[in-house]
Amino acid sequence: MRNSENYIISGSEPLTTYDETTWSLSGAFVGFISWLLALGIPFLIYGGNTFFFFLYTWPFFLALMPVAIVVGIALHSLLNGKLLYSTVVTIVTVVLMFGLLFLWLMG
Repeated sequence: MRNSENYIISGSEPLTTYDETTWSLSGAFVGFISWLLALGIPFLIYGGNTFFFFLYTWPFFLALMPVAIVVGIALHSLLNGKLLYSTVVTIVTVVLMFGLLFLWLMG
């Protein structure tokens, strides 16, 4: 005996199901751009001396890059793919994370 089921296909049932779209590429792009923006803000505030500070602390800031990308993906998917809202929220979140790390390292 086979393990099978009989399916009745009628005209009222859709044959294809709706699959949700993924937001990973645009969310990752927004997260990476937010990380680059946050990386540039200390240079605007403190000038060229920031380079010497980053020379010794670069692993901390480099570790924030995948975090920023995951935050961008997560916020973009939580906001149902609304690019404008997710961009603003991601930029604010990543800049705050970057600023907290910067202030913590400056001690």
